[in-house]
Amino acid sequence: MTAPTPSQPSPLPAWERRFRAGRIGMPVWATGAPDRCSVVATHDGVLEMHSWRVGEPLALLTSRREGTAHGEIDPSGEWIWWFDDAAGNEHGIWRKQPFGSPPGSDQVAIPVLLPSYSAGLALGPDGLAVIGQNDDGYGTRIHVEEPGKPLRLIYEHIEDAGVGGLSEDGSLLAIAHSEHGDSRHTALRVLRVDDGSTVADLWDGAGKSLEPLGFAPVVGDPRLLVLHERRGRGELLIWDVVSGTETAVNLDVPGEISEAQWYRDASALLVSVDHEARTRLYTISLISLATEAVGPTAGTVMEATTRPGGAVWTLWSSAELPPAVRDLDGAVVLAPPGEPAPPSVVLEDVWVDGPGGRVHALLRRPAGVPEPLPLVIDVHGGPTAHDGDWFRAYPSAWVDHGFAVLQVNYRGSTGYGSLWRDALEKRVGHIELEDVVAVRDHLVDAGTVAPGRIVLAGASWGGYLTLLGLGLYPDRWAVGVAGVPVADYLAAYEDEMEGLKAFDRSLFGGSPDEVPGKYQDSSPITYVGEVSAPVMILAGENDPRCPIRQIENYVKALSARGSVHEVYRYDAGHGSLVDDERVRQVRAEIDFVQRHLPT
Repeated sequence: MTAPTPSQPSPLPAWERRFRAGRIGMPVWATGAPDRCSVVATHDGVLEMHSWRVGEPLALLTSRREGTAHGEIDPSGEWIWWFDDAAGNEHGIWRKQPFGSPPGSDQVAIPVLLPSYSAGLALGPDGLAVIGQNDDGYGTRIHVEEPGKPLRLIYEHIEDAGVGGLSEDGSLLAIAHSEHGDSRHTALRVLRVDDGSTVADLWDGAGKSLEPLGFAPVVGDPRLLVLHERRGRGELLIWDVVSGTETAVNLDVPGEISEAQWYRDASALLVSVDHEARTRLYTISLISLATEAVGPTAGTVMEATTRPGGAVWTLWSSAELPPAVRDLDGAVVLAPPGEPAPPSVVLEDVWVDGPGGRVHALLRRPAGVPEPLPLVIDVHGGPTAHDGDWFRAYPSAWVDHGFAVLQVNYRGSTGYGSLWRDALEKRVGHIELEDVVAVRDHLVDAGTVAPGRIVLAGASWGGYLTLLGLGLYPDRWAVGVAGVPVADYLAAYEDEMEGLKAFDRSLFGGSPDEVPGKYQDSSPITYVGEVSAPVMILAGENDPRCPIRQIENYVKALSARGSVHEVYRYDAGHGSLVDDERVRQVRAEIDFVQRHLPT
């Protein structure tokens, strides 16, 4: 196909052009060479790692059939590390290659380490590297690699843990761990890199999480920025890990803090605050304690990074407009490669009184389609995530086909406080669906949507809730579309990656051997006999999160009772980084729904 030119519009429909438009991630810049960055961006329809010197074009670094999406640049800017897994199964090794080098210039970063799931990577000065590994049989191991020295094991525990970051001089390492048995609410430990000894521990007790956000960017400064939830929402403190002093950083703003980082002179913080499905930026001076809102006031700042001299880059988008890297004034720093994605529609906020409190949902409407509307309920994954006012090709594709799209920030979602996020623990799956059904019923009662033309859809945890919802509330949906779902929770636990086993134990209060009734109560296969709607299931052959065997078990149960269903299997993991494959999947979903949805 000839590439489109200004005088030759693309023959592809707008929905497909959104999927095929270039994508860009936030540049990760080298602290010792700020003009050198690693960037994840699209190349020929596949996400790959790139080198980028500020002001110059992107330079392709990797080229793999399945794409590459996880990488880091070392402080000197000389090396870029990237994670090499097998066909999207997330089990692999770290490779590294010189900045600016072409694909094929890589080498194995740590030859003596066996493949594993990644538990984080931190690169320090003078070639220092800290590598976290997670796998069946041993839980978590963290190694230290220094040029000219043998590899050292600095931390090991059967429970889940992860690398949290190095101090500026590379002498201290922060880790988030769940030695207490709850990987959803982690504790902190700081180790000396030279001998692995413990400098300090911090734990807020059961049900309260601590997250390391980075050491002060000053050599010799032992202060660690920490995200805590002592008052029921995300907030900040600065922990001097040597003296043990804790300094609260209080922002009197609506919402909860989701991310924060130091300015490069350590005199102030840049803070991301989630509020009602939007993320805004604030600065707080650590000298005057003054707080100031900065950056865009609409849409969502998806990521942000401070720069030398007080500058800030943001990755910003809205439901209507695609993302680009911009400065605080909105000027584009780095645009996605190729033709821009066509714009989509704006969001409407919907608030509904649910069984556990007010539920916030987001509604997209197709232009020119009268009520009552056909509706796709796009259930988000996670579950510790939320839908927001940012650009996504998937819901926009349904809007282009005449559907309204509803996204519900059910109990279990982030951005609405700790109690809302953790409420699903009472009865996993059932709690979230109560909120989804409450919003669905509200829109039906209001005459906004047609009750017989509602599609329940989602991927990952959203796919799990889709299958569970089809069995628990069979009269509420006309069709179901479940992407990479948990379908048989007992079998999923047996086959999934070690980090997710730890997540499930913390979510349910134990393993399937310890609390089998809870897993059975929350498993879609328990209710497969009640499913009446046609259902399509999409599954990755190499998915370590929602493995293929447990999906096969569910499909066999559907087949045994003669239920209308289709299965789309693809050769990748928990999703695909390849545009062609993403388009094929969405095209198959739309075709299935159009064939089975009542007219």
